[in-house]
Amino acid sequence: MFVDYAKINVKAGDGGNGVVAFRREKYVPMGGPAGGDGGRGGSIVIQADEGLSTLMDFKYRRHFKGERGKHGQGKNMHGAGGQDIIIRVPAGTVIKDDASEEVIADLTNHGQTVVVARGGRGGRGNARFATAANKAPSVAENGEPGEEKWIRLELKLLADIGLVGLPNAGKSTLIANVSAARPKIADYPFTTLVPNLGVVRLKNGESFVLADIPGLIAGAHQGAGLGHRFLRHIERTRVLIFVLDTAQTESQNVLKDYYTLRDELEKFSADLAAKPYLIAANKMDLPEARQNIAALQEEFADQLVMISAATGQGTEELMIKACQLLASLPQEETIAGDEVVLRKFEEEPPFIIEFINGVFEVSGKRIEKLVAMTNFSTDEGLERFQRIIAQMGLEEALRREGIKAGQTVKIKDLEFEYSE
Repeated sequence: MFVDYAKINVKAGDGGNGVVAFRREKYVPMGGPAGGDGGRGGSIVIQADEGLSTLMDFKYRRHFKGERGKHGQGKNMHGAGGQDIIIRVPAGTVIKDDASEEVIADLTNHGQTVVVARGGRGGRGNARFATAANKAPSVAENGEPGEEKWIRLELKLLADIGLVGLPNAGKSTLIANVSAARPKIADYPFTTLVPNLGVVRLKNGESFVLADIPGLIAGAHQGAGLGHRFLRHIERTRVLIFVLDTAQTESQNVLKDYYTLRDELEKFSADLAAKPYLIAANKMDLPEARQNIAALQEEFADQLVMISAATGQGTEELMIKACQLLASLPQEETIAGDEVVLRKFEEEPPFIIEFINGVFEVSGKRIEKLVAMTNFSTDEGLERFQRIIAQMGLEEALRREGIKAGQTVKIKDLEFEYSE
């Protein structure tokens, strides 16, 4: 089954905890701190694989979790890092953050990878906190939580030339005639329900990849007939072929059909509508087609090729002309997708305070990470936490919000009573 859309949850591994330990050796008096750091959690990595052609696997598995880093040990032994999870997707897959709609990466080449969720760093052991003033600290950090998010995978076919047409215009018959592709063909609209790819090989040895997408209808750019899902498959193509039912067996006006298709492309993407194109006047084996061809010849002149996908008439000429148009395009115009990972730096406040149902709820990545990595089971850990939130300005901010002694402050899962 061809699946070109999936939504999955990725959770990177948490970092291992740092440990509190001291040297205990027979001939080493006053052994110092020797607690090792925790290991980094495993990340979630997505890799493009040219051997895949569908996102079908993600219909059965939607949650991926990285391995947690090992905890630190005594004698300054650091924990091992967690193993990364590698998720393989077809080349041509666009990865988006489901919450922000931002593109994380566009993987177009075999072997291309992107880290979509980074593993949390390991917590520091007490050896890291030794200072001249405190040579035997008993504080260590918990591991940092790994990133977690929902992401969307959208597959866009990688093809040189795309066929565009209304339902039953003959696109599937054409691709079956000129390539080894064997799409479903029948005499009713919407026979083709999934995009098809075929390799066209000309007699001179040249070849290119041809894409056939399901028929479009008016309103396709808004999703009518699932048009928006299908239109993205020809975004990467360099040349378009408009396949028209010249005999008007399914429509009233063949020229109007073309402008319906053109209007849908322009509304979906200006770049898509601006691609070089040819017109395939199909079904020329039918007598009715001869009555309608004059209007197309007057409108398109040299861009028009008269064909019959059913009998093969003119199809070789169409493919040769399409190949020549493809070869005439500058090499730099090849649509290969963005190969860079989009990572924006955002200046975020250390915390945000909201007063909800009588509770001062504090949120923010920095302060939530601090809570997750603080070991509250030791006095030094608690003192360090209080010192850092004071440096962040949380206490002053709470006073500005009008907090009174005895009121509750909540940070993630941590709740405490405020006191001066």
